[in-house]
Amino acid sequence: MTERSLKLANRPAAAVAMVLFTVAAVTYWDASQMTARATYGMGASAASNFICLFLAVLGVGHLLTAFQTPAIEAEDSDWKAIGWIAIALSGLIGSIFLGAGFILGSTLLFAFTARAFGRKALFVDLAIGAVMGLIIFLLFNKLLSLALPQGPFERLF
Repeated sequence: MTERSLKLANRPAAAVAMVLFTVAAVTYWDASQMTARATYGMGASAASNFICLFLAVLGVGHLLTAFQTPAIEAEDSDWKAIGWIAIALSGLIGSIFLGAGFILGSTLLFAFTARAFGRKALFVDLAIGAVMGLIIFLLFNKLLSLALPQGPFERLF
């Protein structure tokens, strides 16, 4: 009879699973604290509960992966690309926080994320990001009547 033992084969996957479980627990707690209740249909906490379930399922998947021996060797991380994505997210968050608006934030997010994937045409990517940000803003603001963070560009529309 062979003896099987649980051996942690992938520590990063286990760490990500723990982070996902923690975020799922915080999301569940936050959803349970919502006081707005719907008189019909789904309440305000329905989306948060769905996200909580989704994060928990992702956590289970990562935990299962952590105990499996990898079939292939993992590649090294591209820290330059990760840095560009961090700059992209910081640009989005910073532009919204400083009142520059959604369009500028999404422009920076698109251009710097494209740079992270190896594209070198920064000015073209800024133009593409601006057009995409404007279209998304108009769809959300005019068609769906949902308010996105406004800045100087958004006030023109």
